[in-house]
Amino acid sequence: MIKLQVVGTGCTKCQQLAESAKPAADALGIEYTIEKVTDINEIMKFGVMMTPALAVDGEVKIVGKVPEPGTIKDMLA
Repeated sequence: MIKLQVVGTGCTKCQQLAESAKPAADALGIEYTIEKVTDINEIMKFGVMMTPALAVDGEVKIVGKVPEPGTIKDMLA
């Protein structure tokens, strides 16, 4: 199972990133969970300076933007 983490304070772009990650993972037919990391101390542990960010199994893959689901799908494949 893959753990997708949306790192950010819960802003509109953070919500959009979570919404883009779901169809990307669904299209690949993979098992996943989506966790929203909103605590500032936890965000700092990721080393993220711009939000939103997307981490896959704890590794930050995207920072400061909301990519299309296709881009996320390519990254997860």
